[in-house]
Amino acid sequence: MAGPAPDRAALTVGPGMDMPIMHDSDRYELVRDIGSGNFGVARLMRDRRTTELVAVKYIERGEKIDENVQREIINHRSLKHPNIIRFKEVILTPTHLAIVMEYASGGELFERICKNVRFSEDEARYFFQQLISGVSYCHSMQVCHRDLKLENTLLDGSDAPRLKICDFGYSKVLTHVNFVLF
Repeated sequence: MAGPAPDRAALTVGPGMDMPIMHDSDRYELVRDIGSGNFGVARLMRDRRTTELVAVKYIERGEKIDENVQREIINHRSLKHPNIIRFKEVILTPTHLAIVMEYASGGELFERICKNVRFSEDEARYFFQQLISGVSYCHSMQVCHRDLKLENTLLDGSDAPRLKICDFGYSKVLTHVNFVLF
């Protein structure tokens, strides 16, 4: 015999955010902290079932779960492209909302540029083509990122690094598109 049905409010985070939400916060084990900001903290975690490394963004439940967080979840989960960090799931803990994403072990493109000082034209073209591919895909899905910067472009850590766009907190779904020709 099945237990009582879960409270519907416990399964949603906000308007338009009906989606499967995990409550199994023990599924992931902490490897290390990887960053922090206005949103909360980001941690490198290991999936106990698969041993896959993932990045988890923890946001305090309450007022910090605002329109930006809602947009990030709604818009990011709809995008599947090799140049966009893969959205995996949302976990609710008693104190936090956690967004689980693909981990990009190569770090930020910003860090790579600071370390190398300059890129050859071929290397710059290689990254720029990947950035344009990801942005074009977003636009084809009617999603505008609205916060593209070097800190929001990550690298996957392979020998020929794949660029990955992340952080869809300021993104917006385009309900209608006006084209202006010059």
